[in-house]
Amino acid sequence: MRVYINDVFIDVDQCEVTQHQGKQLIKLDFQVTHEDYHDITVLFYENDFRVKIPSEGIDQHATIHRYYTSFTNLYVEGNVGDFHVELIET
Repeated sequence: MRVYINDVFIDVDQCEVTQHQGKQLIKLDFQVTHEDYHDITVLFYENDFRVKIPSEGIDQHATIHRYYTSFTNLYVEGNVGDFHVELIET
């Protein structure tokens, strides 16, 4: 599924959209390669996002509600890590 966070394309494996305390919560699971690790982590440090999911008709502002990764050393070439990010509507 195509997801855009601040106009950065992320190909996600799983996407779940729910409600949390009256706000839309978007849960994303995706893989990050060694080559993309730096760009993705710098993106998430911004913590002020415009999230677009064209297939779901979503275009909203959000911040990180929950974020975790697998214990994979992505500084090693060829490694791939699993990322889970939950973005809550602002």
